[in-house]
Amino acid sequence: MKIRKHQDLESEFDMPQPALRRMPVYYGYLKQRQEQGVTVISSSTIAEDLNLHPVQVRKDMALTRVVGKPRTGFNVSELINELARLLDYNNLKNAVVVGAGHLGVALINYKGFQGYGLNLMAAFDHDPAKVGTNVGKLVVSPMSDLSQVVKDNKIQIAVITVPQEQAQAVCDQLVAAGIRAIWNFAPIHLHAPESILIQNENIAASLSVLSKRLQDKELQEGLREKAQPS
Repeated sequence: MKIRKHQDLESEFDMPQPALRRMPVYYGYLKQRQEQGVTVISSSTIAEDLNLHPVQVRKDMALTRVVGKPRTGFNVSELINELARLLDYNNLKNAVVVGAGHLGVALINYKGFQGYGLNLMAAFDHDPAKVGTNVGKLVVSPMSDLSQVVKDNKIQIAVITVPQEQAQAVCDQLVAAGIRAIWNFAPIHLHAPESILIQNENIAASLSVLSKRLQDKELQEGLREKAQPS
């Protein structure tokens, strides 16, 4: 694998958010192609399969340390390893889930997180009826244990899957316990110190965008049908 000079690697620390969001998509796609026996792949093939512009893919690949070969492309294994390094997937990070409802249970039971560097090792809930129950390999603990578990295991990441009205209080408790990054699934804007990283996943907003895109697509198709001669 050809490595760029040190100064050329500084770009990864200033990676634009849109590019950063595409990196896991490339990683998952390349892992799938590797399982299919593909060993070399071009940026144009990646672009076509992922419905991206080839120029955009080439710019994103330039943020990695892998240099493709003319007329052949990138070594898939090297590119996967570099993306894993870039995204810190090789450094397994312990995390806790707060909220053992349907969404929390679904996330706990998802077996693919470790491949992306995340190890869900504890679950918490306010509901006494849920405390002590088994969710996958975890046993739901009371919120009163959260601070000690976080400190004892030096956990830095928490996943919030509680109802909207509980989310801010949970966020405050997590920050006080020493959590540094929060993956928030509650449909609310959380207030936290600037040092706390928060990634919001608003399912309702994503559904609204999808529905609007579908409506626009159906409208465009309807207009095209009307424009065609009978």
